[in-house]
Amino acid sequence: MSAPSALSTSDPDISPRATVAVDLVDHAEPKAHLRVTQWSVVRSEWIKFRSVRSNMITLVAAGVVLVGFGALFASLAGRGNAVGPSNAGSDALSTTFGALDLTQLILGVLGALFIASEYSSGMIRTMFTAVATRVPVLRAKALVLGAGAWGVMTAAAFAAFFIGQAVYAGSGRTFALTDPGVLRSVLGVGVYGAGVVLIGLALGFLLRSTAAAIGTLVGVLMLAPGLVSLLPGGISTPLGKILPSNAGSAFTSVIQSSDRLTPAVGFAVFAVWVVGLLVAAAVVLKRRDA
Repeated sequence: MSAPSALSTSDPDISPRATVAVDLVDHAEPKAHLRVTQWSVVRSEWIKFRSVRSNMITLVAAGVVLVGFGALFASLAGRGNAVGPSNAGSDALSTTFGALDLTQLILGVLGALFIASEYSSGMIRTMFTAVATRVPVLRAKALVLGAGAWGVMTAAAFAAFFIGQAVYAGSGRTFALTDPGVLRSVLGVGVYGAGVVLIGLALGFLLRSTAAAIGTLVGVLMLAPGLVSLLPGGISTPLGKILPSNAGSAFTSVIQSSDRLTPAVGFAVFAVWVVGLLVAAAVVLKRRDA
């Protein structure tokens, strides 16, 4: 209960309108203090992400590349020509997802640029000053990028699957979505895309340099499998299986082989890569200056 107002309607010198105004002031609730919450940081990062046109274009381009090149590889399969990357010819589904190597590079670069560009411009200092603690910024960027990449890549994977199986010209059989392992592979493409963009983001936080983050990303995802294969067989085989790209292929492929992990183990290993790099980025973020 608020204290009675000193102004009363019985006072002939006070108008009824003034009395109402004083009464409203007396009964007004105090305004809640504005606080920076994790959700507000997420909204800020989402606005920042979609405000830069190149971010949206790059994300959509990754999905278009997967669908477009997958349809091209599928339509040219079995014509006696070496079409697409090395993983694009073993079966109808891997041919359909043959552009995943290029797509992962696009997504990884997007993740690295999303934070490394802020370090180069100095904008990250403003963000850290506004938020006060730094880890919520990492969580917000990871949520925005991961959710966006997962949504686009999952939709693109389904589109690539249906189009690729329809135009497949190879000698192997085509697949239906209800065949064993097919739905897991299609959904796995979306999960892999989200994971790769988070790897790029973590490297951007760790290295704080666009060139260094992209160079490391290319080395880990695309060059490391070839370099590891040059090692003696007793080392190259088990080491090659746990590389992030090879672990990803274990749950995005429907045909399993002895040189790959099982889908469940491959997913677990890939998750360790993603989570491990994000945790490392969070630890470094808390311990060093911006």
